[in-house]
Order: sequence, then structure tokens, then C-alpha cells
Amino acid sequence: MLKLPPISLYVHFPWCVKKCPYCDFNSHQLRTSLPANEYLQTLIRDLESHHQDLQDRKFSSIFLGGGTPSLFPSLTLSKFFDYLNQHNLTDNNTEITLEANPGTIEHGKFCDYKAMGINRISLGVQSFQNDKLQILGRIHNDQNIYHAVEKLKCAGFNNFNLDLMHGLPNQSVGDAIYDLNQAIALEPTHLSWYQLTLEPNTPFAVKPPKLPDEDLLYEIETQGKALIGEQGFDQYETSAYAKCKTLQAKHNLNYWHFGDYIGIGAGAHSKISYPQQNIIKRYWKRKHPTLYISEKRFPYGQSQIMKEDRPYEFMLNALRLYNGFSTDLFEQTTGLGIETIEQTLDLAINRKLLIQNGKYFIPSKIGQRFLNDLIYLFLP
Repeated sequence: MLKLPPISLYVHFPWCVKKCPYCDFNSHQLRTSLPANEYLQTLIRDLESHHQDLQDRKFSSIFLGGGTPSLFPSLTLSKFFDYLNQHNLTDNNTEITLEANPGTIEHGKFCDYKAMGINRISLGVQSFQNDKLQILGRIHNDQNIYHAVEKLKCAGFNNFNLDLMHGLPNQSVGDAIYDLNQAIALEPTHLSWYQLTLEPNTPFAVKPPKLPDEDLLYEIETQGKALIGEQGFDQYETSAYAKCKTLQAKHNLNYWHFGDYIGIGAGAHSKISYPQQNIIKRYWKRKHPTLYISEKRFPYGQSQIMKEDRPYEFMLNALRLYNGFSTDLFEQTTGLGIETIEQTLDLAINRKLLIQNGKYFIPSKIGQRFLNDLIYLFLP
């Protein structure tokens, strides 16, 4: 039976100082003055359109992402949080993360973030080697990273994530391990360590750089994961590592548990469950910031996740978790009985991609390595 899951809020800020050549997110290089107040007003109208979708829930987590949210003036962001507080949409347990670029942090900004209720920072580091950062098109250097971490700690943030990439152009095993050592020395509570992929419709896809071959990638991952584990981080998802269970990213866990989320901002997507009707819907907004700001009615588009598609949609998320998923989670978030996928589960187990432990189904080591093959088994 479909039950009402927790709900999160994603707020998209679509502008960057410079568009990175590997990025396929809905982000746009800022070529004029930032329409901060107009965008804020549109975000609030967007959120108000989802009032009924909350169904008396408060947000378990909020993530301000982009683009580069830290481009926005602190005063503008604080007005948004004033709105959330006035409408009682959060509580003391709400995880509130702001994604920040080390190259756009001004003196005092982290103190402002702390004062408005943000309690977690995710810093887009990518690498500590300046030649790699230049190839990736990043606007910061290694010193900007150290400075930003110093500032966020001085502001009182004791929960922060560092985003790192591996499999970079011309990267050796030693390069990747150097990046990890530098990151770990800054004492983050969480690491996101993921492989660079060439996405369609990006400059890197049009003119691909030379990336490490499969053997080198395997060695980087093997040594990197061993180092991260030795330093006290627990891998709980394909590319996520936390110092302890309570420091796992609550916002991302909600996605991976197939929870509900409201997405506001240019190009943002939402997923909402309606247990009484036994339906699950997706909503989306206009992608271009100018069209989004001028939008008169939200959402721009919507569709229903049909019952036959729900197992695949669920597995796209849940199978990323190293501890897998329970029968109860599948049934409550999809509204389907576990028997509807029994044959596929048996097939995955027989192929040694999945392990059953009571009511839990856990990707095996082989399943983790060939995750796409495992997920594709659940295509309708």
C-alpha cells in the first residue's frame, strides 16, 4: 500500500560565473547583472503552488544547489528563509545544505549562512591540483579551497561535504590519492567522490579530453576507497562517504529512498505521492531562467509514474545504496507488493548481482561494480 514518505525541498539557482565544459546541469553563465530579487519572488510563487503537495508535512531537508547559489546576496537568501519560517515549513531536525563554489565565497558570507539557518555546506572542490582545475574550467584554485574551509569552520559549521572528482584528464593514481589526502586533511564530515563522465551536449563530449583507461580507473577506485575507509569514512552509496551514520546526507538519502521532493527554480523537478488516489506524479518547471521568471502559473509540466514503471524508478535510486533496500520500503513508496518483482529479484540473485538477507535486498560486490546492469533488469 502506498504511504506518504518524507518530503524534501530542492532550490535551483541556475547561474554560474563560468560554465564548466563537463557540466550538463541546467546552469547558465552570468553575462548581465544578477536578477536576484526577481528570482526570489518567482521561487516563492513556485513554492506556493506546491502548498497542497506538502500534505501537512514539513521539509526533512532542504538543498540549495545550482549553478552557484553562493552568487546570490545573503540578504536575498535570508528573505527566502524568512518565508520558510513564517510558514512553519521546517523544524529543528531539518538538514539545510548550501552548495558553494570556493571561488565565489566572500568574507563573512558563511556567518550570514549560519545566521539564516543553513546548517550544512557542500563545497565544490573537484580537485586540489591547479592544472586539473584549469582543465575542468573551474574558477578557483587550491588556495581558494583552503580559505573557504577555514572560513566555514570559523563561522561554526561542523558539518560539511567536499565534492571531489576522479578519472580526470591526465590523472594518475598518485594524483587521485593526493586529492583525497588533501581533502581528508581538512576534516570534512562527508565526502562525495565520483568519476568524471562525458555527458552529451557538453564541450567535453564534442571534444573529449584524454581520460584514464579502465585499468587505471579501477586502480584509482581501489586505492581511493581503501584510503577513505582507513580514514574512518563509511561508504553508504555509490559515491558518498560519511564519518558516521548520523552524518549521511539526509537530502540525498531521501532521493535514494524514493521519498517525495518539491523542486523549485528554473528546470527543477518534483516527485509527489498521493496515497489516497494511489498515484505518484512528477512536475517540472521551465528551464531557461528568463522564461521561468516570467512564468505566470506553476508547474509548467507534469506526468504520472505508471505502476509498471515504478519498480524501475525505485531501483534507479535504491540500488545505489550499499545497504540496499527493504521489502517494506519498496511496498510503501511504490504502492506495489514485493511479489510484483519477485521473478526479477530471483534473476538478479541468480546472477550474483543481488544478495537477499531476510527482508533486505543488497547489491553484491559484483552488483555494485556493474550497477547499471543490475538496474536495467527492472526495466518494464
